[in-house]
Amino acid sequence: PPPMSAPPPMSAPPPMSAPGVPSTARPAHIPPPNPNLAQQQQQQQQVVEVGQVGSAQNPLVIDPNAPMTEETQRMLCKEKLNIVVVASECAPFAKTGGLGDVAAALPKGLQARGHRVMVVMPRYKNYDGAVDTGVRITFNVMGHPAEVGYFHMHKNGVDTVFIDHQCYHSVADNIYAGDRHAANFRNAMLCQAAIEAVWHVPCGEDRTPYGDSDLVYMANDWHTSLLPVYLTAYYQDHGKLPYARSVFVIHNMAYQGRGPFDEIYSLQLPDHYKEHFYLDDPFGGECMNQMQAGLKFASKIIAVSAGYAWEITTDMGGWGLAPLLREQGDKLTGIVNGIDLEEWSPEYDSFLDDDGYTRYNPDASGFDGKLECKRALQRQLGLPERDDVPLLGFIGRLDHQKGVDLITDARHWLMGQDVQLVMLGSGREDLEQSLRSMENDHKDKCRCWVGFSVEMAHRITAGC
Repeated sequence: PPPMSAPPPMSAPPPMSAPGVPSTARPAHIPPPNPNLAQQQQQQQQVVEVGQVGSAQNPLVIDPNAPMTEETQRMLCKEKLNIVVVASECAPFAKTGGLGDVAAALPKGLQARGHRVMVVMPRYKNYDGAVDTGVRITFNVMGHPAEVGYFHMHKNGVDTVFIDHQCYHSVADNIYAGDRHAANFRNAMLCQAAIEAVWHVPCGEDRTPYGDSDLVYMANDWHTSLLPVYLTAYYQDHGKLPYARSVFVIHNMAYQGRGPFDEIYSLQLPDHYKEHFYLDDPFGGECMNQMQAGLKFASKIIAVSAGYAWEITTDMGGWGLAPLLREQGDKLTGIVNGIDLEEWSPEYDSFLDDDGYTRYNPDASGFDGKLECKRALQRQLGLPERDDVPLLGFIGRLDHQKGVDLITDARHWLMGQDVQLVMLGSGREDLEQSLRSMENDHKDKCRCWVGFSVEMAHRITAGC
């Protein structure tokens, strides 16, 4: 489809009317704050587990390698929730980094524990298996009427809802392309459409909407930071979705949706909401900060590990929002990102079925298989096939946050050692050029793949 021209900015927002229709669904019961949270988090650090039930003094620890029995599932999910995971990307449909992996894997884990889970993401392309529901809703997006369509897929017990609009098609090959105004338009539309998906989209095998009951929205990173704000301003301030809660998940603190403060007018919010977007800090001066507002209005804030939850409360790691995060107390929690074993375990990985690779068990019996994968990776990339040399691998976005500059700065020392290095990723242009230069200078030891390949990511993981 042809690119969509961004709508012109407005000088001031018109009067807002709450979108949507009231629901007659039963209100959810909201449990009180957990007084044993700190003790349970300490236990989670000591024992690798799927989940805990029971009291903090006598918890039931679930072996993650054991089968999920009906009894275990029942105990883990005494309160079944309707969970809506909202993200700008979700593998395998659109993925630029770890956010896409989490948006795909976490819903499956939540569904396995008895929750009803919906993933909402943009429909950048035509995705096989996604069916047009015929539902069309018009939203007031940044002062302009915009009709969106809803496409649906039900797979492995999880509903995936795709928001269809011309603005997403135009960035199909680079989902974060465009200027700030175009990005804000896409993000605002995604948040509004995701909130109302629970009312309008028939889901599951029985083709029923989720409704209002036991409803939790999970917004991921700054692209969806308007969701907790819109949920409050557009709906709960008008008596709709009064028992819904929102969780804001921080994957990357550095990207916060900053911009000139006058952009606030285009977001169609009442005047008394403006103060929640205003930020004046050493990193960017006076600005409109969308993530700050999302953090304030979210019911819960989760970072992708306990360590990251601490890091973002420091002045260096908080990127201007550390003072706000330090005020949150127990509202901020860190939960370590998991991994989808069905996709990444070498025992099940279909990317290891040819080109000399082989599947193997991820235990002491699998060393021979891992050695075969190492040899196949060396052979595929044109490196000397040596069993005795350490083969180092890096997969990730090329950004200083990932420590890539530590590798490039130490390349002369590193390449002076008896090692081989394989790197895969894309990102900052200067770091991409550093990788190309490192390979050109050390072709017998180094291979740097600038770009991204799902297949190569799996093979590097299996062979290094």
